[in-house]
Amino acid sequence: MKKLLILFTAALLSGSLFAQTETVKLPAPEKKNGKPLMEALDERHSAREFANKEMPKQTLSNLLWAAHGINREEDGKHTTPTSKNVQDMQVYVTTQDGAFLYLPEKNAVQKVVDKDIRASMGEQEFTANAAVNLVYVSDFSKYEGGDETTKHITASAHCGFIGQNVYLFCASEGLNSVFRAWIDKELIHEKLKLEDNQHVIYTQTVGYPE
Repeated sequence: MKKLLILFTAALLSGSLFAQTETVKLPAPEKKNGKPLMEALDERHSAREFANKEMPKQTLSNLLWAAHGINREEDGKHTTPTSKNVQDMQVYVTTQDGAFLYLPEKNAVQKVVDKDIRASMGEQEFTANAAVNLVYVSDFSKYEGGDETTKHITASAHCGFIGQNVYLFCASEGLNSVFRAWIDKELIHEKLKLEDNQHVIYTQTVGYPE
């Protein structure tokens, strides 16, 4: 009992509780910070060099809210649009503490994998060290009608909206980011324990400059 108490206290002091709980409530996103939009657009770019540095939960909360958070609580709508408000998109997060599903309605993340699988999130070596890999997944069961090709095209557009939000957030916060398609979708599907109706569309790496 004493050993468990020591471990829990150490986790509190380090700011990381991801290893101790299945669902982690994130700090409220900071919506009043950041650079002006035109300045962020001017500084938006892709970068493929990342420091091996963990992301604080406040920054992660801000990032995920910018990516696909709820900005109209009265009707549950997001910072990014979806065709016919289908709301098919799910954002998964892989960090050194494991893999998590973002729960925008609760402003929380739910653990789905209890180990570091960042190296499986892309063919580039930097995915293993960057603070965060975001995986954009579309739940095709949300669509009413349409063939697989149409669903993939629509989901790709939805991913583009999310990816640009992430790029602008990173430009505002001085973070590096790159939107990626060079991935093994079947491997990621397996690692994240996704259902048949869930389809990996794109990924995006976010982290600190070297």
